[in-house]
Amino acid sequence: MDRWVGRVALVTGASVGIGAAICQKLVECGLVVVGCARNVDKIRKLGEGLESAKGKLHAYQCDLSKEDEILSLFEWIKSNVGGVDVCINNAGFGDYGSLLGPEASVSGWKSMLDVNVVALCLCTKESVNSMRQRGVDDGQIIHISSLSGHRVPIGPGNHFYSATKFCVRSLTEGHRQELKELRTNIRVAAISPGFVATDFFTNALHSDNTSAQNITELFTTMKPIEPVDVADAVIYILSTPAHVQVHDIMMRPTQQKT
Repeated sequence: MDRWVGRVALVTGASVGIGAAICQKLVECGLVVVGCARNVDKIRKLGEGLESAKGKLHAYQCDLSKEDEILSLFEWIKSNVGGVDVCINNAGFGDYGSLLGPEASVSGWKSMLDVNVVALCLCTKESVNSMRQRGVDDGQIIHISSLSGHRVPIGPGNHFYSATKFCVRSLTEGHRQELKELRTNIRVAAISPGFVATDFFTNALHSDNTSAQNITELFTTMKPIEPVDVADAVIYILSTPAHVQVHDIMMRPTQQKT
C-alpha cells in the first residue's frame, strides 16, 4: 500500500456501514480520503477519530441522485486536493417491493437506478477523466456490488435491486473494456458481498415488519460479514501488483446458503 500514501480516494456512501469502514482503512493506510454522503455529520465524527492516522478524511455533502451535485463534488476535489486516484463507488440502496404487486413503486425503481447505476457511471467517468488529465496511469476504480448481481434472490422484494446489481456487473466489464481501448493501466474491480451487518436491510424494508423480523432471525442463525471484511477486500485489490487486475470478489458469510 506504500504507493498510495498521500494519494486521493473518493468513497461514496461514506457515512455508515461499508463506506465508513472503507474510509477508516484507507485513512489508516495514509490516503487522503473524500467521503461523500447526504448526511456528513457521521463522516466528520469519523474523521475526528482519525486525526492521528497517516492520512486524512474530508467530508463532503452530496446527493448522488443529482448530476449537478456530483459534478460540483469533482470540482471541489480538483480545487482542494488535486484529483481522484482511487474511486470507490460504494453508495447504493434497495427499496423493498415486488415488480408486479400493488406496492411496486416507479419512484423507487427510478431512485435505485439513479444511485446504484447512473451515479456509479458518472463518478467513474469523472474519476477516469481526473486521472487522465493529470497523467495518472495506475488509478483504481472499485464498484461495491452484491451477490444479487450474480443470482436472482428468491422472494419478490429484491428483484429490481438485483437488476441494478446485474447492471453493475455488466458495467464493470464495460469499464474494463473501455479502459483498455484508452490504452491506460487504470484498473477496475467489483466486490460482491452477501449478507453484511449494516442498516441496509432496515432501510430497504421500511415498515415491512415481517421481512424485517425474518432478517433479524437470519442474523441470529449465522454470523454475517462485517463492514471491515469488505474494507479488507478493498485493501487487497489496491495492494495487488500493477500487472494483476482483480475483476470481481464474491464473498458471503460461511453459513449463508444462497
